Amino acid sequence: MDLLKKWSDSYIEAGCDEVGRGCLCGPVVAAAVILDHNFNQNLVNDSKKLNFKTRIDLDNYIKDNVQDYAIAELPPDFIDLHNILNASIHAMHQALDKLTIRPELILVDGNKFHPYNFIPHQCIIKGDSKILSIAAASILAKNYRDRLMIQLHDEFPEYGWNTNFGYATKKHQEALIRFGPTKYHRQSFRLKYD
Repeated sequence: MDLLKKWSDSYIEAGCDEVGRGCLCGPVVAAAVILDHNFNQNLVNDSKKLNFKTRIDLDNYIKDNVQDYAIAELPPDFIDLHNILNASIHAMHQALDKLTIRPELILVDGNKFHPYNFIPHQCIIKGDSKILSIAAASILAKNYRDRLMIQLHDEFPEYGWNTNFGYATKKHQEALIRFGPTKYHRQSFRLKYD
């Protein structure tokens, strides 16, 4: 596995990532992470490339060994009103709002971002598999959202959110056809079966 790198040691950089854009239900969740200069964890990578146990172990390590981190979520009704791209960016802004340290540079996974508080930003395609702070943010965001979807599964077990986490699996879509949407579903998203 290639080791991820820092963008620069010259700036206080905040890595940002979100999770849940392609889901049929639940919030979109974003995290922002400012690494400590001595942060050294070779297992940190894009959260999609890590198994559940590794991600949970890394979650605690990241929280205990970074300068600052924050997590924010936006609910389905916000996503329906503003669209998923704008909701994702707004969630990243909210995570940045929660940081106690003001970053000098924002690094964003993907290719779209709205300017934030006059702080320079850099969009990096596949940044969660290239830049350490973005990968750390991706892990925190995914773990937070996965835990939430497992909790919501207890309320609506027929949709299988404890395994699909709200993504459009066949089981999830079949349950939607059979039982209809819950209060956690995004009304602006369409089934592939339509």
